[in-house]
Amino acid sequence: MKNKKVSFMDHLECYFNIYLPTVRGLSQSTITSYKATFRILMEFLYTVKGIPSDRVEFSTLDDKLIIEFLNWLESERNCSVSTRNQRLSAIAAFSIYAQNRDFGSAVIFRNCVLKVPKKKVPRKGRSSFTKNEIKILFELPDPRNEIGLRDKTLLCFMYASGTRAQEVCDLTVGDIQFYPDRAGINIHGKGQKVRRIGIPCDASNMLKKYIVHRRIINYTERHVFSSQRHEKMSVSCIEEIYSKYIDKAKSKYPDMFRYNYTPHSMRHTTATHMLEAGVPLIVVKNFLGHVSLQTTQIYTEVTQDTMNKQLKLWNDKWFPMDNPFEHTDKKSNIPEFLR
Repeated sequence: MKNKKVSFMDHLECYFNIYLPTVRGLSQSTITSYKATFRILMEFLYTVKGIPSDRVEFSTLDDKLIIEFLNWLESERNCSVSTRNQRLSAIAAFSIYAQNRDFGSAVIFRNCVLKVPKKKVPRKGRSSFTKNEIKILFELPDPRNEIGLRDKTLLCFMYASGTRAQEVCDLTVGDIQFYPDRAGINIHGKGQKVRRIGIPCDASNMLKKYIVHRRIINYTERHVFSSQRHEKMSVSCIEEIYSKYIDKAKSKYPDMFRYNYTPHSMRHTTATHMLEAGVPLIVVKNFLGHVSLQTTQIYTEVTQDTMNKQLKLWNDKWFPMDNPFEHTDKKSNIPEFLR
């Protein structure tokens, strides 16, 4: 009796239900992102190409169709180049899995994926806050009411810790250990990795007072930051908080806050200020939870003020006021054309 041929959809189902969560151990958010790629791909195949999902085969997805799909993402769904490349990466990851399990059927699919290049992403300047902008931002929430107190604590904590928005949402009381001069915190990062960081005394005291104020200090499973409706805050809620206060800041200080900011801008700000203060790059890497030092180097862009100071120090050291070229009487062994 012949074995039943395993279809494209069978492989895809096994990929999402078994391989990614069990074999790879990826987080649910990562798997959800991968699934979104194939949901959109199925939508494209059905609405644009007239191919229902139960008729999709490996041979369906040749390089021309994949490129057409990626172009459709940009033109019809207004996706950015970065999003386009992320969708391609998700398809490429599945193609590797499929080829390793069904070489005969999937090898052509894998080769077609390899023919599709990633699109070059226009380089954008990363938005970060200046030290004065940080001070202004911290002063905007009103700590006399519950929402203002929460928002002020959240903004200060994100600056002190350099955490991602999702990491802030996942933070529980049990993740924090308070000491007289600091707090030690377990941060649950990407890929279910946990890193240990410390935050200084002022930020630690503010965080502890807020937790005590909420009367959750003895409930280790409770999330530190909650929304008005849910016990656990969402990333979209944090985005709304930033949007609210940045709009206020731009209105109050029109000559400042000139960029488009997101919660990730605070993480970039923390990294930038740490590097400007002389913290070694490898320490910043571990603090932020980066796997690669190359990722951390993205944050090495410094402010113009810092650049000017460093250039002045360099000029003063290596180019003194006395011009060494004025003294030309001394005979030199160096040929003129080499001077």
